[in-house]
Amino acid sequence: MSHRRAITHLRKADAKLAAVIDAVGRCTFEPAEHLAHFTAISRSIVFQQLSGKAASTIYGRFAALFEDETPVANALLELSDEQLRGVGLSRQKIGYLRDFSARVIAGHVPIDTLHELSDDEIISALTSVKGIGRWTAQMFLMFRLGRPDVLPDLDLGIQKGIQRAYRMRKLPTPKRVLEVGAKWAPYRTIASWYLWRSLDATAESRQGK
Repeated sequence: MSHRRAITHLRKADAKLAAVIDAVGRCTFEPAEHLAHFTAISRSIVFQQLSGKAASTIYGRFAALFEDETPVANALLELSDEQLRGVGLSRQKIGYLRDFSARVIAGHVPIDTLHELSDDEIISALTSVKGIGRWTAQMFLMFRLGRPDVLPDLDLGIQKGIQRAYRMRKLPTPKRVLEVGAKWAPYRTIASWYLWRSLDATAESRQGK
């Protein structure tokens, strides 16, 4: 995937973001197009509020409960709570996954055609599910569908990245994030990727000292 046009636009639109781009370097953002929609969203639910390593372990055990390690709605509802708790899922997340599966089967979440909907329509459909908020829906838009103009205003990493790039004394509010990021449209996904990576790069630099 070429990001040249997006980066050219972002550099011209925002000198402070241009400095972030220079510091981070080449953009390697790639959506996980190989994942089925149901798999991607189930994975997001499992990963909520967990560290990457712990979440990966639990998700691996969860996926192993399904044929070809691919979660599907019907099969998920057939699993017992004991089976799901046995792989490390909390009661709360089991409830979320069951609600998601039930809504998919009922047709309330058009899982097979989500990619045909607008960003706002996808957010509306997904946030109707218990346990899926705006942030999780935005992650699906960005990292599964590769939608180019998503700005996760509630994300702490984005807020910290903007605070650092703009040398703000306090974390920007979600409203301020949207105001600052307005100039990045229609490539706010790539801008967000750079802000996240700028935090990673800073952490790596500190560890190397």
